Amino acid sequence: MIKKIFRNKSEQSLVSSDMATKQIRYEALVKALHGDLFRYAYWLTHDKHVSEDLVQETFLRAWRALDSLQDEKAAKSWLITILRRENARRFERKRFDMSEYEEATITDTLSTSTEQEIENHWLREKIAQLPEEYREPLVLQIIGGFSGDEISTMLSLNKNTVMTRLFRARNQLKDAIDEEPIQRGQYNG
Repeated sequence: MIKKIFRNKSEQSLVSSDMATKQIRYEALVKALHGDLFRYAYWLTHDKHVSEDLVQETFLRAWRALDSLQDEKAAKSWLITILRRENARRFERKRFDMSEYEEATITDTLSTSTEQEIENHWLREKIAQLPEEYREPLVLQIIGGFSGDEISTMLSLNKNTVMTRLFRARNQLKDAIDEEPIQRGQYNG
């Protein structure tokens, strides 16, 4: 004997309506924020494929927990938080062996880059050298476009602490740029 899951047609239509609403909310999130999440993931990983996997896993977890998102305005910071946690899980699961990278491959990539790519790489390295407590809020502000309030929520910090760290990060970056100026035009032949 087959047992009926729904008592009547109105319960069935209510469940169908809730599922359709959830699907619409989810698709709107993906459409609106996929690019921002990918840029942030790429900044963290420096690998297109890993970034795509992180974003996909982030949206999968977001689907499962979509009912917990009460404020649509907080969706971006909510998803960034999920992405950060997924990235941390990635390091928990795998230990990286630095011998996987061949120095010649890295050098070849740099030698064939354009001048702008070289400057971008140099700046990215300088940002990566900042202490994590300064680097993370700066990246969230630059790449993610988040405000100080949003960053303080994501990192569970006081807003004044975030603003101080952003100020110090910019100053350290400025000092690094002043210490090692890029000579423009040196690659033009």
